Amino acid sequence: MPHTSQIAVIKGDGIGVDVTEATIAVAAAAAEVVGGFSLSYREVQAGAGYFAATGRDIEPDGEETAGTADAILLGAIGLPAIRHADGTEISPHLRLRERFQLYAGVRPARAYPNAPQRLADPDAAAIDLVILRESTEGLFYSAAVHNRSEVIGDSEVRDTLRITRPTTEKLHRFGFRLAEKRKARGRPGRLTCVDKANVFRSMAFFRRIFDEIRPEFPNVDADHNYVDAQALDLIRQPWAFDVLVMENMFGDILSDLAGALVGGMGMAACAEIGDAHGLFQPAHGSAPDIMGQDKANPLAAVLSGALMLDYLADKTGAGAMADAAQLIEESVYRGFAERRLRPMEFGGDMGTTAMTRELIALVGERETRRAASA
Repeated sequence: MPHTSQIAVIKGDGIGVDVTEATIAVAAAAAEVVGGFSLSYREVQAGAGYFAATGRDIEPDGEETAGTADAILLGAIGLPAIRHADGTEISPHLRLRERFQLYAGVRPARAYPNAPQRLADPDAAAIDLVILRESTEGLFYSAAVHNRSEVIGDSEVRDTLRITRPTTEKLHRFGFRLAEKRKARGRPGRLTCVDKANVFRSMAFFRRIFDEIRPEFPNVDADHNYVDAQALDLIRQPWAFDVLVMENMFGDILSDLAGALVGGMGMAACAEIGDAHGLFQPAHGSAPDIMGQDKANPLAAVLSGALMLDYLADKTGAGAMADAAQLIEESVYRGFAERRLRPMEFGGDMGTTAMTRELIALVGERETRRAASA
């Protein structure tokens, strides 16, 4: 019998609705071509729009529903005009990250042919790296659910940067395993620890744990880079890197930089993974300036859906899901190579609906292409 995975879906706000529906449609197309599995969806209402209508940022028992699912698929949350009384944004997804301890933020950056490449060097066409951002601690520990900022009168604010051994050990092992998986798929299998260990004790601790775990993975090339040097290298030679593991704030900044090198946030997929749960979302926001206009590039969400399928394959042992994830990724690449994917974000003529339709066509052509090459 085909394996069925239960997915909690939070479409959220703005273009989140459109790109999530595109992701579900493309995943269904890949499942039909590959066979051997199916996805069942349970929608959870959440976001700024839901807050404006109900006074709650997520439906009753919504967090519990998300926790019982095999994975969580999220579109985008937040609208600038809708905020809490204290001025902060509506952000139930940050509680989900904390509640389920989604410590491993996986943010790929890959160059696609005929998509914008911001670097003139021809080697930029070979950019294919992953920023692995710790997502529950670091400097962000002060924000969101922890609120660990110390306000001293009107003259000083102090934020807590937290690095713990249990979380950091899990993060580094996740990074080494990710490098192993990428090596098996033809990538270099190299893991770089990005830190500021020459200045901060917290970063020296982060690096020390990396070096302690390193001998457990002798087949992975491992090295270090200071974060300022890494920022330089992401401009100077980003094609030289494979997987980069780092603290939360560093990952927040460098993942956006890496995304900009390969087109922008419309291509920025994201997975947030813990020991028992995974949440998958595009790294971009709700883009209220284009909501409802059929202009959004759905590929960041679609590629996040591919990350979800790959995660579910590891979680369930259903290899067909890994095949479907690879099919989606290959279809996106081929779509750009053949100039069949032309998002408006890049000056093209295709909105969300047209991009989704063409990507489904690309996915559906796999068997025809295999037969033609046989």
